Amino acid sequence: MKSLELYSKKDIEHLTRKRTNEIKIGEDVTVLKSEKNWEEELLNSNCKFVLLGIPEDIGVKANYGRGGAHTAWKPALDSFLSQQSNEFLNGKEVCVLGHIFVEDLMEKSESLQAKNKNDMAQLRNLVSIIDERVTEVITKIISCKKVPIIVGGGHNNSYPIIKGSSLALDKKINVINCDPHTDFRPLEGRHSGNGFSYAYKEDYMNNYSVFCMHEQYNTASVLKDFTANNHHLYFSRYEDVFVRESKNYSDTLLQNIGFVKNEVCGVEIDLDAITNVPSSAKTSSGISPVQARQYVYQCGKNLSALYLHIAEGAPILSHIKADNKTGKLIGYLIADFIKGVGDRSF
Repeated sequence: MKSLELYSKKDIEHLTRKRTNEIKIGEDVTVLKSEKNWEEELLNSNCKFVLLGIPEDIGVKANYGRGGAHTAWKPALDSFLSQQSNEFLNGKEVCVLGHIFVEDLMEKSESLQAKNKNDMAQLRNLVSIIDERVTEVITKIISCKKVPIIVGGGHNNSYPIIKGSSLALDKKINVINCDPHTDFRPLEGRHSGNGFSYAYKEDYMNNYSVFCMHEQYNTASVLKDFTANNHHLYFSRYEDVFVRESKNYSDTLLQNIGFVKNEVCGVEIDLDAITNVPSSAKTSSGISPVQARQYVYQCGKNLSALYLHIAEGAPILSHIKADNKTGKLIGYLIADFIKGVGDRSF
């Protein structure tokens, strides 16, 4: 079974909103031609960043969450491709690879209900299959010495992204995550709430830093795990910055970055962290879009960033109409991360 749906030049042209006397990012990006030999093409290309979608919400459903995370990729790609290609960000730096092939698994998941024990087991089995496909593709991208930017799907995909990065480099990696939740739940079968615990306990992840975690949305047992393993696990608290005001945003972010700065590092952001952004666990009390942009920029600038993973965005939640602003926000986050990497001084 194939793991990747490769995009053609025609696919990109269809998504790019062109305008006379302007050059859009979609007109400059690299597109690969051979589905069989795309890895060799990518290795020999001049691009530095690789855009990849994961249009699934099975992992969220397997964690008793709301569907919709499969809808983030296309509007995000559409928004990014239609930005200007200019001196601040040249589209030639980017390859649009395509998306992880999940259509068959999404179809199988449609009739499954999380409240049914047997259905839940099937959902978590489907997540394991997604793991295999994502791991395969990420391993190849990292082996080509490119920086993948992954959009869409639940935060379950953190595990195969970390695993694929680790396998490509043959060593454990560090990870930073902006998220109200640690996603460090027990190893009870794969879902969106335990991607990092699986990666840590299977020795793909070394140090893990959670930025602006919410105190009341993490279990007592998970907090004990962080305390017991505080040489590898660290979190800063949202309430310290925004409620008690005992810490400021910039210093706290740099502390989180400092915990993972000693090694190559994956950069994660869950859109649940941003106030009123449609997501699987939409929050009314989170960071602002500007602060989210600062987070990805500073991570790109101050870390040896292996990848950026933007998870849980759900422009079309299963119970409400579409919110087109989400795709534009993700487009900003992609651009800010690329600029951050470009502004590194090391």
